[in-house]
Amino acid sequence: MANGSALNGKLVVLMGGSGFIGQYVAQALLERGARLRIASRNPERAFKLKPLANLGQIQFARCNATDRQSLERCLHGADAVVNLVGNFAGDLHRLMGEAPGWMAEIAKAQGAQAFVHVSAISGAGDPENPVAYAAAKQEGERRVLAAFPKATILRPSVLFGKDDSFLNMFAGLIATLPVLPVFGPDAKMQPVYVDDVAEAVARTLEDSATHGGKTYELAGPEVLTMMDINHRIAAAQGRKRTFLAVPDPLSALFAALPLTPMSSEQWALLKAGNVASGKLPGLDKLGITAKPLGLFLDKWMVRYRKHGRFADRLSA
Repeated sequence: MANGSALNGKLVVLMGGSGFIGQYVAQALLERGARLRIASRNPERAFKLKPLANLGQIQFARCNATDRQSLERCLHGADAVVNLVGNFAGDLHRLMGEAPGWMAEIAKAQGAQAFVHVSAISGAGDPENPVAYAAAKQEGERRVLAAFPKATILRPSVLFGKDDSFLNMFAGLIATLPVLPVFGPDAKMQPVYVDDVAEAVARTLEDSATHGGKTYELAGPEVLTMMDINHRIAAAQGRKRTFLAVPDPLSALFAALPLTPMSSEQWALLKAGNVASGKLPGLDKLGITAKPLGLFLDKWMVRYRKHGRFADRLSA
């Protein structure tokens, strides 16, 4: 694939490339022969990617996305830039609103040919959404397109993968507790496989002339409620569990308390759901067939079963 890819030999900077999605995007780009610069506050978290790269194909840079001078150093010489930076805590407006605009401005000024900004379905397309996270995402998209009109905006739904923090958080609780509360039991999700999103990033970069200036919603093929997801995980573990639907007022109160695993911002986003609007092109327009959660769940839940890989007797 590398020799036939338009990315072969090109320098792509992955902003926030040491995170969960970054490792998958990195693999997709390395396979295409791109030279990668992983820019992050903690680039050492991505050192495990070294064996996947050829000699001189990958570089690591410590970068503060909220500092313009730091961005100018990290983006120097880039042929393309992918912004994966995101968080639920801290100065969200600066991190996900202002900083992406700076990245786009610098990339444009330095002659980069492509810019991919990874936003989110949750709230980004709703200008009336009062949640600070959603407002920051909207501001980031606006600033990116103002500075780099041919940038591509990708809005993924909640991501799932073997080592994600979404499925595995619920899987760990289900493996441990016989009775579990479910917050937002009717909230709708359209989880998307992280590999599909990584492939979408690579394809938009390969053909920026076609995909530049467009916004894509990246969602999986199934719409599931939070209760559905919990039941599926339990079934894949071979466990019988009791799930208690938590009323919304109680969920909101819980999220407002200090030191809880869910903030009020996260509760508001969960309640609003995470489903594609259907008004924008999706994975299929990038030539990607979205993979369902069920394709992987049984295999991934083996380690959470009572006896792991030794839970079932092999047939004679």
